[in-house]
Amino acid sequence: MFKATTKKKETGMTDLNKAKPFEIPKELVWKAWQAVKANRGVAGVDEQTIEDFESERNKGLYKIWNRMSSGSYMPPAVKRVEIAKSDGKLRPLGIPTVSDRIAQMVVKSVLEPEWDPRFHPSSFGYRPRKSAHDAVRQARANCWEHSWVVDLDIKGFFDNLDHDLLMKAVRHMTDNPWAILYIERWLKAGIVLPDGTCKLPQRGTPQGGVISPLLANLFLHFVFDKWMTKHYASVPFERYADDIIVHCRTQAQADMLHKAIEQRMAECGLSLHPEKTKRVCCDPRMKANADVPTEFDFLGFTFRKRAARKADGKMFTGFSPGISNKAKKAIVREMRDWQVHKLTTRSIGELSKLFNAQIRGWVNYYGAFYKSAMSGILRVLDLRLINWARAKYRKQSDHFMRAVKWLDNVKQRYPKLFVHWVFTSPKLAE
Repeated sequence: MFKATTKKKETGMTDLNKAKPFEIPKELVWKAWQAVKANRGVAGVDEQTIEDFESERNKGLYKIWNRMSSGSYMPPAVKRVEIAKSDGKLRPLGIPTVSDRIAQMVVKSVLEPEWDPRFHPSSFGYRPRKSAHDAVRQARANCWEHSWVVDLDIKGFFDNLDHDLLMKAVRHMTDNPWAILYIERWLKAGIVLPDGTCKLPQRGTPQGGVISPLLANLFLHFVFDKWMTKHYASVPFERYADDIIVHCRTQAQADMLHKAIEQRMAECGLSLHPEKTKRVCCDPRMKANADVPTEFDFLGFTFRKRAARKADGKMFTGFSPGISNKAKKAIVREMRDWQVHKLTTRSIGELSKLFNAQIRGWVNYYGAFYKSAMSGILRVLDLRLINWARAKYRKQSDHFMRAVKWLDNVKQRYPKLFVHWVFTSPKLAE
């Protein structure tokens, strides 16, 4: 535990309360640091890394505690970075400094246990004991019972949160004075753009901040979840942060809800993306129709008609999730970045150690539903290993099938060497 590095002043309790009006236990700051350290992350505008902060940890933690307790903590600007999205566009992220991430984690650790039990059970994103798989699983069950879906896409959600409405929601959910104070300051903190200029935001909360997912859930809790419960209590939905799927019985109900939700979002300063928001028919008996979409993407999975097998072994056509084409393309891009064919100084065992963690992540996430949809992408991975073998071994260089047989022989001898080999082998996967 960090300790104060300055000598305590001999004062009465009244003077102490004036100096430290907010009672924030040091243990909260220490646990916040532990969480931030575990999450890693890059440096903010001050270029201070996790390792830099740790070198003077006690001094840094004391400074955060002292300033937060006294009410004098002022968040530094966040660093704007842009990352590529699956559609080729850029997603803006706001990266706080390490010390500011710790301060945000302090507030989050106090508010999340207080707020989370009050959130809707169909809100899944960034919540303890809930996952994307839970949301996909519920969406699959609801698609089996409902013929239509409204697939909602909120345009620039994190950049367009109304600050006044958000602070109204915060004050409704807590009376903690220092949490309210610092949330308001974080919303107003400057943003340093890639060109070095700084702007003061009028709306939004930086996507990438520790506190932002909790604030986003709070905003949509009132804007969408509670509104749906009040006006359309019988209509099921899944929400993962700002990704929302609403289930309907008929096309007419889907049309009506689309318009009602669009109006509700507009009243709260948000808008639905006109091209990405759509009404989808989930009835597997529906014939292909250019005017009626029959599939949608949700959390990296494409929901569409797929062949399935009943418990008695009979085949039928269902409506199920499987890895999406966008996710496949993203995986292929990452494989390409590995440049496996150039790693000819490595052994096949060393390659497995290099890439198994990433492969395991893909397999565990995308293989949870309709795992055969992943077979193509895993064949691409094997193809890259074949090309590596051709580059490494002269005998295989001119003969593709010889390299294929070589890899098959490695699979037979070491069937658990790569994670996806186990995944594609029914006997080993059991």
